[in-house]
Amino acid sequence: MASSMQLFIIILAIVATLAPSISAVEFIVGDGTGWTINFDYQAWAQGKEFHVGDKLVFKYPNGAHNVLKVNGTGFQQCVAPLDSVPLTTGNDVITLATPGRKWYICGVGQHCEVGNQKLFINVLEQVSSPSSSPSPSPTEKPSPSPSSATMSSASRFGFVVVIMGVLGVFIA
Repeated sequence: MASSMQLFIIILAIVATLAPSISAVEFIVGDGTGWTINFDYQAWAQGKEFHVGDKLVFKYPNGAHNVLKVNGTGFQQCVAPLDSVPLTTGNDVITLATPGRKWYICGVGQHCEVGNQKLFINVLEQVSSPSSSPSPSPTEKPSPSPSSATMSSASRFGFVVVIMGVLGVFIA
């Protein structure tokens, strides 16, 4: 009996440790189009909620584009700071570590200036659990489901609850 209880506590500790990463969502920037010129990234971002811990994945042919993190002025002027290091793999993953405004541009040629290859998002605090999110007011439209997200936070949380229930049956 004692070993079953110890196993349960260990599993519970593991789940508690992994909970923040379980609630994170991975967004493919531009969905199936990816990171390219002549795409409206502001329209793509509209209606999506980005939270601390979520990931942005910039997909593009290696060598065709890059990703630079800039400030608001750099975003407007399509200019990156001199010391910025571009991401260039074609499968660049950025974990959103802090809340606030985030700006990204492509620094290749005039992709930002002429091709409008730039993204602005507002990152919200990390979601602690699906039950803590406020329900929409009657006048709000429900936000569209992020087709680029790999799995919703609620689905991941539900999956963990199911696994814990199954493990609980075997331990008991």
